[in-house]
Amino acid sequence: MFKTSLKNPVVRKRVRAFGELVRHSAVTPRCGETHKPKLVHNGELGVTFIGHASFFVQIGGQNVILDPNFARWLFVLKRLRKPGVKVRDLPPIDLVLVTHAHFDHLHRPSLRAIVQQAERGGVKTPVIVVPRHVGDLVSDIGFSDVVELDWWENYRHGGLAVTHVPSRHWGARVIRDSYRGYGGYVLRSGKHSVYHAGDTAYFSGFREIGQRLAPELAMLPIGAYNPPSFRNVHADPGDATRAFLDLKSRWMVPMHYGTFRLSHEPINEPLQLLEKEAQAAGITDRVRVMEEGVTQFF
Repeated sequence: MFKTSLKNPVVRKRVRAFGELVRHSAVTPRCGETHKPKLVHNGELGVTFIGHASFFVQIGGQNVILDPNFARWLFVLKRLRKPGVKVRDLPPIDLVLVTHAHFDHLHRPSLRAIVQQAERGGVKTPVIVVPRHVGDLVSDIGFSDVVELDWWENYRHGGLAVTHVPSRHWGARVIRDSYRGYGGYVLRSGKHSVYHAGDTAYFSGFREIGQRLAPELAMLPIGAYNPPSFRNVHADPGDATRAFLDLKSRWMVPMHYGTFRLSHEPINEPLQLLEKEAQAAGITDRVRVMEEGVTQFF
């Protein structure tokens, strides 16, 4: 069957393109530095970019990790920038949020490492929140609880409220399980709120998220948009800028670029284009490009 499919010119083109990504990743030196995250004081919001779509967020007295991925390799794709934080340098984690089942966002070895770190420290393992029909992928790892949410459903953990919000993407782990959910999250506690969009193309739902939840800080993807057909499910820097304006957030933090070569734009292009888009939109002073591992306070 595989040999037959390779006779299809479209399939051959995709296989060749993926081979180019693999070869380019393999010969590109891994760069970046690892840091110990700084801890918040006096009710601050602390955000630490781990890399790709992974963040460590300190909000409302809770330590939260979103889409954790500490992998050196994603199957045959080499990680091009080191994770900004080591799992052993994190404080005890209260809550893990996973936006969807794709392997670069739901990375089981990274999730297992977080659970094992809690077990070694003698503290309670975290709760994990996932979209509907994703719980079976993480139920055997050792989390203290697995919570599944549909769009607009809420979960409260201590003083932190988590809302699962829509995106324009898809949730399948493999080809035949397209029933799995996907989306983003808005975290709210007191005066602080954070939106992590997961993977998404631009869609009208950003405006609704902004109207209903008014997130202060928006983590928005800016990479994996070339070839142009990828923009059916991913955002380019112009799309992310439009989304930020729709959300009416105070701060934008770009993500989903530079860590794994998942598409064919030059590795430095997303940030270069974002700078131009932000200047054109008059929001340059509201875009926070984060260095991996360096905690910023809001």
